[in-house]
Amino acid sequence: MMTTTTWKPHTVRGELDTEERNDLPDSVFAFPKQRKEPLTDAEHVRNALARFDQVEGVTDADRERAFANIKAAARHYDVEVSATRWQDLGKPSDK
Repeated sequence: MMTTTTWKPHTVRGELDTEERNDLPDSVFAFPKQRKEPLTDAEHVRNALARFDQVEGVTDADRERAFANIKAAARHYDVEVSATRWQDLGKPSDK
């Protein structure tokens, strides 16, 4: 199944305060409907990957779209994503 992304680049460096986060467009979030996990720079992309399995209150379809958004942002910010499916995020690797 091919999921379309909703993510669009919107670079903000560093920590976001509440006002800055509230001013971000929905298209900058991994989970746009819930406005969870902003993808505004490489650090935020890495954080979204690391916390992916901790996001609550989302459906599998939301996770599918979020993973597509994260991969798009990762390509843009040159972040390596080793997982090929969202179901693999948050699981220990076999290294």
